[in-house]
Amino acid sequence: MAENATPPTLAAADAPPSLSAAASTEPSRATTPANAPVERPPDDGSKLKTFLGVLRRFIGVADLAAVRFSLPAQLLEPTPNLEYWHYLDRPEAFISIGDSDEPLGRMLGTLRFWFTKDLKYVKGKPCKPYNSTLGEFFRCNWQVEDTSPPIKHASNSAPSSGAASASGDKFVKVSYLTEQTSHHPPVSAFFIDCPEKGITARGFDQLSAKFTGTSIRVIAGAHNMGIFISLQNRDNEEYQLTHPAAYLGGLLRGSLSVSVADSCYVTCSKTKIKVILQYLEEGWLGRTQNKVEGVIFTYDPDNDTKTKIKEVPDKDVLARIEGCWQDKIYYTLGSQPFNKAPEKILLLDLNPLFPVPKTVPPIEEQLPNESRKFWEGVTNAIVNKQYSLATTLKQEIEEKQRARATERKAENRDWQPRFFTGALTPVGKPALTKDGEEALKGLREDNFLLEPNKELGA
Repeated sequence: MAENATPPTLAAADAPPSLSAAASTEPSRATTPANAPVERPPDDGSKLKTFLGVLRRFIGVADLAAVRFSLPAQLLEPTPNLEYWHYLDRPEAFISIGDSDEPLGRMLGTLRFWFTKDLKYVKGKPCKPYNSTLGEFFRCNWQVEDTSPPIKHASNSAPSSGAASASGDKFVKVSYLTEQTSHHPPVSAFFIDCPEKGITARGFDQLSAKFTGTSIRVIAGAHNMGIFISLQNRDNEEYQLTHPAAYLGGLLRGSLSVSVADSCYVTCSKTKIKVILQYLEEGWLGRTQNKVEGVIFTYDPDNDTKTKIKEVPDKDVLARIEGCWQDKIYYTLGSQPFNKAPEKILLLDLNPLFPVPKTVPPIEEQLPNESRKFWEGVTNAIVNKQYSLATTLKQEIEEKQRARATERKAENRDWQPRFFTGALTPVGKPALTKDGEEALKGLREDNFLLEPNKELGA
C-alpha cells in the first residue's frame, strides 16, 4: 500500500492507554530484532518540517487521498487508522440518544453525542495513524455506565427519560466492527451495535483532502454520507449526521491546530426534525473562537431545501444551539433568538471529559489481518525508536498489498469484503454479511474466535 493520504488527525493526548486484551491495560507489542538500531526520536519541529516538505510536492492536487506516497515511520503515530476512527470517545452519550420520550429530546440527545464523538480533537494533538490496508479489520467493545443525564425538552416540564440513564447503576456494552472495504478510493465501513439500548449506527468513512500551501482542508469523500443512527425502540427512527469540513492549520508557524468552518446537518425524516449547525472558525482580527451555532426545526423531508440558519422561519424553530465545540454547548427552547431566551440550558460541558478506553480481543485470538496484530511489528519498532526498521516493515506491507492487487487484476477479480456486503454499497449505509453478524455476536458474548480469512488483501 502506498501512503494513501488520510490527513493528519488528532490523538487523545491525555486519555488512558487503549486496551489490548479483555483485562489488559497496555497495547500488544510485537517482538522486534534486538540488534535493530535505536534512533533519536525527532522533535515536533523536525517532524513538522519533514511532513511539510512532503506536502509541498502536492500543492494544488485535487485530492491527497487519491495520491500514492509513503511517509517515514517517525512521522506516524503507532496506531492503526481503523482503531483510531470510531466516533465513540464517549459511548455513554451514544447509548442515551433514544432515552427521551419526546422527539425533541431525542434530537438533543443526538447532538450531545455529536459533540462528544471526536473528543480526541479537543483533548489531543495532531498525529498521523497508519493507513488501512485492504481487508484489514478492527473490532472492540466498550463497557460503560448508563449515566448520561436526561435532557429537558420543554420549558414547562422536567427532563424526560425512559431509560436507566437516570439511575446510574447499569453497565451497558457497545460493540464496534470496521473493515477496509476499498483501497482505491480508500473507504472503510463501520457498524456500532448496542442491543441493550436498541441502538445501532453505521456508515462509510472516506476523506478527501487538499493542501493549499498553508493548511489542509479535509471533507467527506463521495461515499461518506455521514453517520446513520437507528433507534429500534423508537419505531426505528433513523438519524443522518453529515460531516463538516475541517482544517489543519499552523503548518508554517510550527504550531498545528484543527479548526472547523462549515455547516453540517442532522435529520430525522420520521419525526420531521432537522438541525443545521454552523461552525465559525475565526472572529475579529483572526482570533480563532471555535464557535458553533445552530437551529433545531420542523421540516418537510420531501421538500428539504433549507441549508442555512437564516432560511429557517421562526414558526418552525423548536430550539437553538450555541457555544464552543471545545468547551460548553448550550441550547434554548422556543423560537426566540438565543441571546434573548429566558433560559440557556447546558447540553454538554466538554472540559471534564476524556476519551473512554476500549477493550479489544486478546492478541492470540486476533486474525493476521486484524489491525493490532497486522501492524504490531511496525508499532513495536516505533515504540522502541527503531524507525528505520519500522519504515522497512511498513514498506514490506505496502509492497505485499500492491502485489495482491496485481494478482487480482490479472485474474479479473474484484475484492469482496468479508464483514460487509459491498465495498461501497449500499450507498451510505453498509450492510453486514453473515460473517459480520457473527463477528458482532461474538463481541457481545466476549467470544472472539473467528475463522481465518479466505483471502487477504496484503
